[in-house]
Amino acid sequence: MGSTWTNWVGNQSFTPSSVAAPRDEEEVVSIVRHAAERGTGVRVAGAGHSFTPVVQTDGTVVDLSALTGVVSTDPLARRATALAGTRIRDFYEPLWRAGLALRNQGDIDTQQIAGAVATGTHGSGTRYTSLSGAVRGMRLVTASGEVRDIGEDQPDLLHAAQVSVGMLGVVTRLDLAVTDAYRLREHVSLRSWDDVMEHWDELVAEHRHFGMFWLPTEESGALYNLDGHGERLQDQCYVKVYDEVGPEVADDDTVGRRVDRCYRIFPMVYDPNFHELEYFVAIERAPEALQAMRELMLASLPDSIYPLEVRTVGSDEAFLSSQHGTDTVVISVSGTPGTDYWAYLRSVDALLARYDARVHWGKLHFLTPERLHELYPRAEDFIAIRRELDPQGMFLNDHLRPLFA
Repeated sequence: MGSTWTNWVGNQSFTPSSVAAPRDEEEVVSIVRHAAERGTGVRVAGAGHSFTPVVQTDGTVVDLSALTGVVSTDPLARRATALAGTRIRDFYEPLWRAGLALRNQGDIDTQQIAGAVATGTHGSGTRYTSLSGAVRGMRLVTASGEVRDIGEDQPDLLHAAQVSVGMLGVVTRLDLAVTDAYRLREHVSLRSWDDVMEHWDELVAEHRHFGMFWLPTEESGALYNLDGHGERLQDQCYVKVYDEVGPEVADDDTVGRRVDRCYRIFPMVYDPNFHELEYFVAIERAPEALQAMRELMLASLPDSIYPLEVRTVGSDEAFLSSQHGTDTVVISVSGTPGTDYWAYLRSVDALLARYDARVHWGKLHFLTPERLHELYPRAEDFIAIRRELDPQGMFLNDHLRPLFA
């Protein structure tokens, strides 16, 4: 047996039969073919930032850490090609030197790009899709050991592959749409819930990036390293707004008012002291859903002590995307490791189900096959492509099989 694999927060652990760390695409092909001959499962581990058991297998875990690097940039076409194990933070300097940047990103930048894409990882702002929506092509080693190049000339296959949770094969490289390099001005403020709700449409529409943490108690901020600088935190919203600025605006390192290159503004530091559930509601239903969440959390203390994180994401066409066909508001809640918080999370699931909420594939969720097909109109098309590329289910596991077999 192989060694025990554990994710970054320690809520997922298992012992695969082997761990393989290929140094190039040829070795990936060899690993997959060997597994096919033995009839064993294969799952790919990114940086381990998923809270769900997406990596779990009693077969082979593939570690793509050695397949790293931005291999090409095209400033005219605004494209970049990177190997699958490249971490988000490793895009920064190569893109910037070419006058480019990622279109958008989240506040954690240590994920590998293939894993972030596979699970639908995102930043905030309705003008921009998740990282998956920026994918314009990828190379994939399928269950037969065939290397497939998927591009925009195969739209259904591309939209299946953009958010695949690793079920179509082992991704070895990706082509991303990027944008011209840009700088951001940060504005962080504490605002009341009523003030944020009153100005909701403006906050969503008028800023490149809008996100917030609603803090149910005075102790909530410290759990995510949010500093109120002496101001009251209970029942306040810690609001983050980022907007682009031109070269005439000087860099500034003032806390809460920084101006700098985009990739220096986006990241935050989180302690791995939480387990997260993240659901997505169509943007027009968001204010009602958020009001209901606030009421639920106030009634669920102390299980609900962690901040409620709220962001937005723009629509895309990926079959399993939480933003398929609609802009969304992201609603993230967390549980405390070592406590029995499952009743609280199930109550969140039941509440947000009333708003037809979709899920983040890398975060805790309670999706059933029935809800999958109700909420994701192209789910059956994804499953058909999955069966075609992997008829024996090599890339499924016990977590994914009930939904996608």
